[in-house]
Amino acid sequence: MNREDGPFHADKNATMATSLPTFDTSDFDVAAFNRGTSAILEILSPQQKRALVEYRGDEELKKRIDELAEKSNDGSLIEQERAEYEGYVRANKFVAVLQSQARKQLGNSGVE
Repeated sequence: MNREDGPFHADKNATMATSLPTFDTSDFDVAAFNRGTSAILEILSPQQKRALVEYRGDEELKKRIDELAEKSNDGSLIEQERAEYEGYVRANKFVAVLQSQARKQLGNSGVE
């Protein structure tokens, strides 16, 4: 998954310098992850699911992620910034998975 696939995407013409790392699923079972997280969406109303699907993060957040991405590509992140960036990457992945599941549930329910 690149930033265009996640909730923190700022620009459809984003360069590699503003892309988050890909969604690496080699370190966990995707089916188990999906099963463990899909129940969270059952407590949301259709309107809340739509709001989740449409979530993109605020401009300040996107700007900070872009700054960290650029520094990461330049190899100039300090340890604290790397930890911050990795936190955003993990959050982006998690929210993107929830968004995907919400889209599926909305599509399967016939509610759009």
